[in-house]
Amino acid sequence: MPHLVSFHMGWLIGSLLLGFCMGWISVVQRGNGTSKVTARWLAALAAGLVAASLTHVVPGRFGYWLDLGLIMFACYLVGCTIGAWLRDRVVSRSTPPTAL
Repeated sequence: MPHLVSFHMGWLIGSLLLGFCMGWISVVQRGNGTSKVTARWLAALAAGLVAASLTHVVPGRFGYWLDLGLIMFACYLVGCTIGAWLRDRVVSRSTPPTAL
């Protein structure tokens, strides 16, 4: 894993920055979102992929791509979270208080 991170550091930083930019420019949707059933299926899929990566079930090149894809996706999600959090902090400070 350290070899994977050190060799692809530029791509991982790019994924983090892309996630930061997407988190910064995204508008929060207050819609229905996904259903609980779909969210559970997606969580099970993510858990299965992480388990397959940790146990090295997928050998060779495809296992390497799986590890790299999961690390890049994690960097992207961290960047999205930081970008959205910072945007919320900046926007909430710049809005004037509402008079009641």
